[in-house]
Amino acid sequence: MKTPYLEIDLSKIHDNAKNLNAMFGARGIEITGVTKCFLGDPRIANAIVTAGISSLGDSRIQNLIRMKKAHVNALFTLIRTPSASEVHDVVMYADVSFNTELAVIAELSKTAIAQKKIHTIVLMVEMGDLREGILRKDLGKTIEEVLQMKGIQIIGLGTNLTCLNGIVPTQYNMDNLSRLAKMYERIYGIKLSVISGGNSANFNWMLEHGNKSKVNNIRLGEAILLGRETLSRKPIDRLHLNAFSLVAEVIESKVKPSLPEGKAGQDAFGDTPIFEDKGEMLRSIVAMGRQDVQVKGLTPMIDVDILGSSSDHIILDTTTTPLHVGDHIRFNLDYAALLSSMTSPFVESSFI
Repeated sequence: MKTPYLEIDLSKIHDNAKNLNAMFGARGIEITGVTKCFLGDPRIANAIVTAGISSLGDSRIQNLIRMKKAHVNALFTLIRTPSASEVHDVVMYADVSFNTELAVIAELSKTAIAQKKIHTIVLMVEMGDLREGILRKDLGKTIEEVLQMKGIQIIGLGTNLTCLNGIVPTQYNMDNLSRLAKMYERIYGIKLSVISGGNSANFNWMLEHGNKSKVNNIRLGEAILLGRETLSRKPIDRLHLNAFSLVAEVIESKVKPSLPEGKAGQDAFGDTPIFEDKGEMLRSIVAMGRQDVQVKGLTPMIDVDILGSSSDHIILDTTTTPLHVGDHIRFNLDYAALLSSMTSPFVESSFI
């Protein structure tokens, strides 16, 4: 197979999804499997669905359309506030959408009426991380206005934490979200069936407090795919950490000095490298670079060190583990590396 390529073990993804579904389900919490990292690939989506997770979410409507056209049997949620330019597709293909802006919801209303549909929405609430969300002081007014719109049904409230500013999901902010849901159910006589409390960063909260609030939905991507919670990236018990590996090919391997020669300036990305004299070393180059993957998120599976990278090359110190032209080397990936490699047109996928 052409390199570089991602080797993807569907059985390990299935196992991770099944185990997480059991952990969260025991605490009355439904999982929405987040598919954006793998562009809604139907093979990975089906591995998650067949593990018992019946709800899938993505921030890109294109990925939801891909899965729906591939007949993946799930409830599909657009987990990023729609842009006004995509409301037609959102109503057509998403069962639910997360929303924060009245102007966009009004466009969804018009489109739903035109398509003779009822489009269901979850209102995202700002709980401290300052990414997306309606301010708590404005939530009541927003609900009141949305309730006047035809073709739209509010089914829940949600929030997002950690992703932008690292704000930790705690029992305090989950309780605040629960209180808001209870209050507005009572004021407006509505039923909010989905209280979506966050993402893979909520794993530790779930273990300690998962059955002590109204939160009944969590959106999991990294935990399913890489087997880690996202506050400290610690492995989760009984989950596979190696469902994905990235394979690259050696295109040069030579003994060279460790110090460059000549006056040093900025590199191709505007950084000024710092060099350490380690004497001569065996330096191997793989045919992969920053256009293929976020290199700092890679960990070689053998005893070699990453020295640096350009757009198209990763340079390795392979002195202790000599590599030759044509050899393949495998890397473990963190979430950023997986996301970037899955979205690169130069990285193919090989499924186990």
